[in-house]
Amino acid sequence: MKPHEVNPALPNEANPELPDEQAVEKNRRAILESHTYRLAELDIDFLGRGEQRPVRMQLELQKVETSLRENNIHSTVVVFGGTQIVPHDQAESRLAGAKRLLARNPEDPRAQRSVERAESVLAKTRFYDDALEFGRLVSATCQTNGHCDFVIATGGGPGIMEAANRGAFEIGAKSIGLNIELPHEQEPNPYITPELCFQFSYFALRKFHFVLRAAALVVFPGGFGTLDELFNTLTLRQTDRMQDIPIILYGEEYWTKLINFKGLADEGVIADEHLDLINFAETPAEAWSIISEFHSLS
Repeated sequence: MKPHEVNPALPNEANPELPDEQAVEKNRRAILESHTYRLAELDIDFLGRGEQRPVRMQLELQKVETSLRENNIHSTVVVFGGTQIVPHDQAESRLAGAKRLLARNPEDPRAQRSVERAESVLAKTRFYDDALEFGRLVSATCQTNGHCDFVIATGGGPGIMEAANRGAFEIGAKSIGLNIELPHEQEPNPYITPELCFQFSYFALRKFHFVLRAAALVVFPGGFGTLDELFNTLTLRQTDRMQDIPIILYGEEYWTKLINFKGLADEGVIADEHLDLINFAETPAEAWSIISEFHSLS
């Protein structure tokens, strides 16, 4: 407002009907309701601004770190795998639905493809059962007498992640879920320990927490997200930027079909010894044996 201009909300000769008391009270309420008067930590609009990104990233780092320390979590076993790998009955139901759709549209290539994909998922349901058993086995072995070592940690979603969290849940053990905020993301699976379930905005901070306390990474069949976490960890180990841990690919047939690891070495783009970063397992007991031998637990 320029110096010679008059605030129309205040009493003056041109606005005599507005008493001084009413103007003051109106301004007092405006002060208390102004977003600038909120405490900074309570001002969500302010915290959501683009220039506050570093603050939000720091909060995502510190919130999880604080909670894990308060829950006495010393180390984790990170489990990744596809969200579409579901229990056998769910996979059968999806296949039946795809077949019904194909019966109504026998020439539709999308319906044909849906049946093929559903059959492939049905063939992988053993991995859900194995992830559940692995979560149960690790949790039963390590979470005793109040100690919280080798706690199962997943991305908190459905599929393989749900199975691993469920294995811990079914024996009353703690497990962690590091969920990510996405446009079409599901809510966390219901088997995570409530005080150990976190939501992230930033993939980078989420990845940081996956590797920070990891004593092992077990990777079941999965897609882009699973591959992302696998190669992120392989890169960190290849460059000695994280602690030495066993990286276990569960289901050798799936992984060697999907990725020609030896071919990378043959092409000279990785060293032969980098292939030693990878272990394969076919059963929960075998995966746990690799971990326990690596950490001299047996």
